[in-house]
Amino acid sequence: MAPVISIIIPCFNERESLIPLHDALRRVSESMTEAYGVGFEFLFVDDGSRDDTLILIKELADKDDRVRYVSFSRNFGKEAAIYAGLENYAGDFAVVMDADLQHPPAMLPEMYESIVNEGFDRVAARRQSREGESVARSFFARRFYAIINRISKTEMVDGATDFAMMTRQVADAILAMTERNRYYKGIYSWVGFKTKWLPYTNVERAYGSTKWSFWGLLRYAVEGIISFSTAPLAIASVMGVFFSILSVLIIAYVVIRALLYGDPVAGFPALISAICLIGGIQLLCLGIIGQYLTKTYLEVKRRPIYLIKESKLSDKPTRSAE
Repeated sequence: MAPVISIIIPCFNERESLIPLHDALRRVSESMTEAYGVGFEFLFVDDGSRDDTLILIKELADKDDRVRYVSFSRNFGKEAAIYAGLENYAGDFAVVMDADLQHPPAMLPEMYESIVNEGFDRVAARRQSREGESVARSFFARRFYAIINRISKTEMVDGATDFAMMTRQVADAILAMTERNRYYKGIYSWVGFKTKWLPYTNVERAYGSTKWSFWGLLRYAVEGIISFSTAPLAIASVMGVFFSILSVLIIAYVVIRALLYGDPVAGFPALISAICLIGGIQLLCLGIIGQYLTKTYLEVKRRPIYLIKESKLSDKPTRSAE
């Protein structure tokens, strides 16, 4: 039986890009079917879209019997959508790609050949430049990777994207990590397996607008640090020890000065400044601990990663459109 490639596409308000994306995937899939004899499944995961995304997906499913879909009861986030796709795809290989055409479908043949002919378990796209991004966003992104690779034992590749093809073994390993706070760049690195990186030039979004704001990316970065490093807790402990020792030294200085010189305690402004500094450090440390406790609290509740409202799935995706 011919192998089947399942393309998992998380969607959130992607009405404008769905038709061009499907056309691009149709062209690539037809050429790959002719060249390699592979079948395809297009699995769209509607992440609680508020526009006509689901309606268009259903229309595509009526025209192309390779189109499948899962629709969430609400917006659960891209990480949950990827997890749902990996749980519900029916093919032999899984591809995760964005719906906005920033991940070029033309890279799929090379990904497939690298897995089948070169023995890789996962082939992922890596941006070799950040053209099209703002200077500030590029700067903070590079600083984030520099920091997290110093404080985490899990190496994360600068420029790595979610666009990748993987074997069923890799997908099962990712699904085995059932935490609710999912940071896929770290998860992909943590599970290991033989990975090949394909460089590509960053493509600007052709339709719609990005769903990632600066603060959203900042929260995502914090998520990655907390999920794959305990260094912030160690930093909080070190600061606590440092300021405890400093406090003892200051107290000793004040007492000795009073005994030797009989001076009244002076330096009220300096005292207030020191209190504010130490109080701020304490609150910072409590905030760091609070972030880890929050993640622990969310994990302990064991809520489902996503909820499906409706779906169209099949264990036997077809090889061509009707």
